Amino acid sequence: MDRLTAEAEDDDLQMASYTVRRILRAILLLVLVSVLTYVLFTVLPDANPPQSVAPGFFGYMKDVFLHFNFGYNHPSHQSVLSLVLTRLPATLSLVAGAGLLSVALAIPVGVIAATRRGTRVDRVAMRTALAIISMPVFWLGLIVLYLLASDVGKLPILPGANSYAGLTADPGQWFKSLILPWLVLAASQAAIYSRLLRGQMLEVMDQDYIRTARAKGLSEQSVIWRHGAGAAVPGVVTALGLDIGALLGGAVLTETVFRIHGVGLLAYHAVLRSDFPIVQGTVLLAAMFIVVVSLIVDIGNAWLDPRVRFA
Repeated sequence: MDRLTAEAEDDDLQMASYTVRRILRAILLLVLVSVLTYVLFTVLPDANPPQSVAPGFFGYMKDVFLHFNFGYNHPSHQSVLSLVLTRLPATLSLVAGAGLLSVALAIPVGVIAATRRGTRVDRVAMRTALAIISMPVFWLGLIVLYLLASDVGKLPILPGANSYAGLTADPGQWFKSLILPWLVLAASQAAIYSRLLRGQMLEVMDQDYIRTARAKGLSEQSVIWRHGAGAAVPGVVTALGLDIGALLGGAVLTETVFRIHGVGLLAYHAVLRSDFPIVQGTVLLAAMFIVVVSLIVDIGNAWLDPRVRFA
């Protein structure tokens, strides 16, 4: 009993040590990103338009980390943070829905391709996934609008550009207006995850415990979905957590195409009118969000899999 208690305490200490190290690394990364952002938008020649007043470096770092102040935009002198928070629900709706949809699409495609390895189904699925990965988000969005948008589409079945409504304002319209943006933003990620899941499934299905499950008389469907996919899917979910930056980058293009008034469209308009405080603030806030999500994913993986802590 004492031995088990000692092992549990040692495991807790390892987990605590790993968590502290990851938090310290995250803080260091945030500081480095803040310094880089300051240099790009303040120090470099012509980084500041004539109407802006660049704060000193230490004043900037103090504002960001102690007061969470990211500056003010030029025309109306509104707080960048307040502007971002106003637009944030739309971007979170887009990114979260696209992330969930990408996994939901990737799981059946990857599993079916792996279980039918070498067949026509496998080849078609993987070649289609490769083609989708090669499609730029902006181009795919325009094609989808041309085909399916209710205003300009050849088959007008779903709301098109500039149809977004907030969740609290109109839940039905919120859902319908995001179907096409979700599909566009999720397409490339779903294609990537389906190929990733296929590879992991092929590796998992050769493991001894899979052969043991079959020897016990379990149905093939149970072996595939419960034991095979159950072991392979967490890797896809982890990849989704680490790829949040790709989704945020794609959200800028998706919001621009579909005229969704989120943080991405805010940043796009800020670039067009050289409103550097907004560009600087959105870049820094996006970096902070990515670092925090990566930290959560890493700590979650370490808690679920002790090998991560030892590594």
